[in-house]
Amino acid sequence: MELACCHAHTVYSGHGEGSVEELVQAACAAGLSTLAVTEHFRLTEAWDPGHGFSLSRETERRYLDEVRAAQTAHPEIEVVCGCEVDWLGDGEDRGLTDDDWKPYAWILGSVHFLDGWAFDAPDERDRWGDHGGTDAIWRRYFDVWCEAACSSFPFDAMSHPDLVKKFGFRPSFDPAPLYARAAEAARAAGRMVEVNTSGAWCACAEMYPCLELLQAFQRAGVECSVGSDAHAPANVARGIGDAYRLMRAAGYRQVTVPTADGDRRRIPLD
Repeated sequence: MELACCHAHTVYSGHGEGSVEELVQAACAAGLSTLAVTEHFRLTEAWDPGHGFSLSRETERRYLDEVRAAQTAHPEIEVVCGCEVDWLGDGEDRGLTDDDWKPYAWILGSVHFLDGWAFDAPDERDRWGDHGGTDAIWRRYFDVWCEAACSSFPFDAMSHPDLVKKFGFRPSFDPAPLYARAAEAARAAGRMVEVNTSGAWCACAEMYPCLELLQAFQRAGVECSVGSDAHAPANVARGIGDAYRLMRAAGYRQVTVPTADGDRRRIPLD
């Protein structure tokens, strides 16, 4: 079966490993047909002092050059130039224009911040009680996620849709109504979602999203992509086969992947 990864990082993330070339070589060795390199898009110093987990303007230029070089050097694999963009809500301070998006054929939307709080950062794990507790955080997360999905940002797909479960904190209530809202937001906005395999190696011990949320997306007619969210070349294909099985269990029969020219294609899951 044809394998693809549409979410992966390099040393340019500030907290990842490996060059673009090393990531592409690993993808080729793993037998991937498509690799979208999706480095964390620029944040200002106010959000990311020292650019410890996002591109700066300087590193963005080098990143784009290296992706273009890899596309030329590796015709045996489709290398897609992408990025992962944080939704900052009312805190947006980047003054973004259409020109900022032009280099990218694949743009992932992510929610890592709730009202300025990086809720999924490892050093914030013990502060959940300071932010209203698990139930309140889950509700706020899906409020912000739906806001991001329905925004005017040019997100092609929403990454790791239930990232709020990362540390294994589960709400005391049934989250099904939150899942239904997320599915309707993605459907109304024409967004794709991804199955992100990295959650299987986090405290939550399951992929993003869980089966129930993925089923809600499928019932709503939301297309699905896939990514390992690798931050090291060795993990670029980790769990992709399992992700396909989860998609099939949710009712999907194809996975949607980007092309280097900005188009989309669909891979059967048979």
